[in-house]
Amino acid sequence: MTPHHLRKHTLLSHILLTFLSLSTAAHIPAVIVFGDSTVDPGNNNVIGTILKSNFPPYGRDLKNKMPTGRFCNGKLPTDFISEAVGLPSLVPAYLDPAYSIKDFAKGVSFASAGTGLDNATSDVLAVIPLWMEIEFFKDYQKKLRRYMGRARAKYTVNEAIYIISIGTNDFLENYFLFVTGRFLQFTVEEFEDFLVSQAAEFLTSIYRLGARKISFAGLSPMGCLPLERTTNVIGKGKGCNAKYNQVAWDFNAKLQTMISNLCRKLPGLKLRYAQVYDSVLQIITNPSHYGLENVEEGCCGTGRFEMGILCASKCPLTCPDATKYLFWDAFHPTEKINRLMANLTLQALREFL
Repeated sequence: MTPHHLRKHTLLSHILLTFLSLSTAAHIPAVIVFGDSTVDPGNNNVIGTILKSNFPPYGRDLKNKMPTGRFCNGKLPTDFISEAVGLPSLVPAYLDPAYSIKDFAKGVSFASAGTGLDNATSDVLAVIPLWMEIEFFKDYQKKLRRYMGRARAKYTVNEAIYIISIGTNDFLENYFLFVTGRFLQFTVEEFEDFLVSQAAEFLTSIYRLGARKISFAGLSPMGCLPLERTTNVIGKGKGCNAKYNQVAWDFNAKLQTMISNLCRKLPGLKLRYAQVYDSVLQIITNPSHYGLENVEEGCCGTGRFEMGILCASKCPLTCPDATKYLFWDAFHPTEKINRLMANLTLQALREFL
């Protein structure tokens, strides 16, 4: 099956589910998050990078309508997941000074917008590399032990659910932009293999630190992001970039094989793959099924290239209703789609929720 063919069975029933009724929600003590802008609630606010979103109109559909650093008009998938398992409705950023270990004991995100599996990716926009997210996790555990004692801290770390969302930037910010030299070192197939090996090392590292219940999201059809449509010369600025979609598909296949191998290798590891590609492609193919009117452009500005500092409150073309859009800016989904992605992750994790 190619990226241009959907699975015979529909994913509609999974995606349109309201949040699972989790009778065992009390058994999930925390939601712990690693990754990039898809799950960064504001860590980039306090580091020296231009890649920030702590200004309007970001956050305009949150309850207090305040920008938090989330690259969205509202909540991230991890926020919905936390709420669904009976925890706070917003997962805080580890570097946010407004929160303390009391808050982080129930949920924390170490994610940084613009980062990747490859350390070279984080260098492009001077963001937090993945290895540093692991160091934050170690520091978090020390604080957790001081806060609640060694036994309860160990329980929290072992029984928490871990959400990992990362990889798109490695291709779109790094390899295909020719800025890091990776395109000279690797063929695209070799780079996929390299990234999968980096993912395996990362997962092994957090496993050794106590993580057991983990969801790792596959890549979406990244060639259909508005920014990639805009720069797709062959598609005349409208069609999806088929090459990029194929790369995402191939990477996902390798990622799934690695996940299966790692589960056999590491005792007690409950690592699950979150299927994103087919689900997003189904939304793009059948937008009306989801109440969407635009799946090609972002809500912010012209929707063709704006994100971050280009997506500001002064953009006169920003749409009034983000629920009609798949994308909020030219790179990131709307809160409505994040809710659907959260449901997919909960489905992947359902056996140990």
